[in-house]
Amino acid sequence: MTVATPTAATPIFTRDTFRFFADLARNNRKDWMDEHRDRYHAHVVQPFRRLCDEVSPSVMRLDANLGTGASYSRINRDIRFAKDKTPYRPQMYLKFCAPFSGPGETGELYVGLSAKTVTMGFRIYGGAKRKESSIAMIAEPRLEKNARILTQQKARLGRKYESYWYRAEKKEWREQNGWPAGLEDWKKLQGWIVRRKLPTRAATRADFAAEIAKTFRDVYPVLRFTSLAS
Repeated sequence: MTVATPTAATPIFTRDTFRFFADLARNNRKDWMDEHRDRYHAHVVQPFRRLCDEVSPSVMRLDANLGTGASYSRINRDIRFAKDKTPYRPQMYLKFCAPFSGPGETGELYVGLSAKTVTMGFRIYGGAKRKESSIAMIAEPRLEKNARILTQQKARLGRKYESYWYRAEKKEWREQNGWPAGLEDWKKLQGWIVRRKLPTRAATRADFAAEIAKTFRDVYPVLRFTSLAS
């Protein structure tokens, strides 16, 4: 039997990817996952690898160093930190992490799929030691020199992209809708997401990789501001 070779005109994902995530959410147990591991590899792992292959060239054109930082989120959850103690995450992310010389966290371009939605854009977290992250070491000094950076990015992206951020209050993260307003907000900021949220059918179209590439071009200046030293 001849097996068709995927081409750029062939959709990367199908409805089977989203059915798998929905079924996993309802049956989040090791015995179920073991029984359906072939589905996981066929409809999640292999399509995400192809997605990385198709998106990486456009990421490399933005910044060659970003292309070397591609990674996937782990579907296995560390149940020590899971409130419901379920062993798996019913979603998957492809991430392109910005290079960072420090030991802390830095920003990334990402695309994520779950049972009911597709998201893509930029995100950054302060991690366990915010003062060692690029939030504090790169972005904060830039805001001190130019307080209009956030206002400029909001004006450029605010109509098409959702923005929300997190601040720490009594050792818990609190979500804040909208854009951080300036340096005072930034000093309290623990995480920030600028994204588009799309229906699942967007991932089943043949132009999905091109849509991601366009989104990454849009949000790349935010990544550069928060995470790239040069």
